[in-house]
Amino acid sequence: MNVFEGGDGRHLGMTNGGTAVFVDVLMLAVSALAHEPWHFRFAALLTLQDQNVMGRGMVGFGLADLDWGDTPHERAAAKGFLLGVLDLALSRHRWEELTYEPPLVEGYLRTYRAMVEEFDPATARAGAGVLPGSDEAAPASCVRHRVLDAMPFWGACVFCTAGLV
Repeated sequence: MNVFEGGDGRHLGMTNGGTAVFVDVLMLAVSALAHEPWHFRFAALLTLQDQNVMGRGMVGFGLADLDWGDTPHERAAAKGFLLGVLDLALSRHRWEELTYEPPLVEGYLRTYRAMVEEFDPATARAGAGVLPGSDEAAPASCVRHRVLDAMPFWGACVFCTAGLV
């Protein structure tokens, strides 16, 4: 079971297949919206949720473990970006390009969006080291799939590692 934790003990637990779909649709959305350093760091964190590389049942992270920024403005901007990514994913952005139908992912996205909405980034644990640093951000793009890839961790995107067209 892969677990994505919110605040106040809330969490989203998903099967391996559910997690793969969750990450796929989030990568489609984050790749469309990323333009600031924190955005690319979050994209890199998503690439690290690729179970084809990291192992089945071995992924997930807590919102409280992310570096949301040093100031209230930075934290609000990071949270706003993540909510925007979730909203874009919920709009089914580029889902027609998937080689499968994601039947349960909308529920996962709605649950996670509610967790993010309720989370106060000011309560995050400083120094948890979950969010990749600026030097590990995901600025490279997979030309074939038009999403950010896992550089500098490995040279493929979540769709390449899954063998999806």
